[in-house]
Amino acid sequence: MSDAPEVKATSNGISPPNFHLPLPDRPDIITANIQKLTELTPDPRHRFIFKALVKHLHQFVNETSLTTGEWMAAIDFLTRTGQKCTPLRQENILLSDVLGVSALVDALNNPVAGGATENSVLGPFYTEDAADVDFGESIASEGKGDYMYVEGRILTTDGQPIPNAVIETWETDDHGFYDTQYADRSHPDCRGRLRSDDDGKFGYRAVVPVAYPIPGDGPVGELLLLLGRHNMRPNHLHMMVEAPGFHKLVTAFYPDGCDYLRSDCVFGVKKSLVVNLKDVVDDEETRKRGFPQGGSFKLLQYDIVLLTEDQSATIRAGVEERYTITQDHKSNKS
Repeated sequence: MSDAPEVKATSNGISPPNFHLPLPDRPDIITANIQKLTELTPDPRHRFIFKALVKHLHQFVNETSLTTGEWMAAIDFLTRTGQKCTPLRQENILLSDVLGVSALVDALNNPVAGGATENSVLGPFYTEDAADVDFGESIASEGKGDYMYVEGRILTTDGQPIPNAVIETWETDDHGFYDTQYADRSHPDCRGRLRSDDDGKFGYRAVVPVAYPIPGDGPVGELLLLLGRHNMRPNHLHMMVEAPGFHKLVTAFYPDGCDYLRSDCVFGVKKSLVVNLKDVVDDEETRKRGFPQGGSFKLLQYDIVLLTEDQSATIRAGVEERYTITQDHKSNKS
């Protein structure tokens, strides 16, 4: 006989509820039982979220008369979505993006006022390994695309400069690929980390971003084909800005004129984030800006306005209060 200790399956230590649930002889009893058990959730916020999740998920199954085959296909899809993820690729974020969930969550959590810069979706291509760049330096290696210079200021809502704000920025090259999409990636490219100066100013060299397809070689690509939707994003430049005491901003800027501005497959474009690039056709000025080949460049000028944490919390509280009043009004009418 083996000397190994006997191992038995054990429960998680939670006792059965102190009430009896009817055996689920009808579909509606299944829903009622899970909702009764969800009431046992200790944390109030968790209880609220999961009661709503169960309610709408079960409504969806009933409304669509979902077949066993369809449900198993959905489970297989979600399984393959998770399996497609790597440290440099996030297929789950991509799924959230194309269903509009990322944009919706961002919009609800980041309302703005007072001229503050609006947010946009983070997207699946942000990484934490961006190199630090000094004022005026380039985030892109030479040959990655047409020259673009980005400059502006980081400001409060009353126009005061915010010094030493950390700015993360990333974009595609002129082939429509992020650096993480190259199998031989050896270092971060077309991305960088910089700080605003004492006057809140920032400036750096980049390349003109191009419209590009989100990855189509995974489950999310299959989904878009199934739905008859294109997988293109309009050209854009990502920026994420943080400073002590201010609400973190995740945004992007979209040069005007792109064919995909109004049908962005991840719903990230907002009117205030559409920008005009200025043509600077001056060889001397181009070289002065640090572009080694000279010629000309595009200029993107934009002042970024941040909310303080207190301002952001006040605005969110006001939005939540109006939402609660609206929902209560709808409930009373029904």
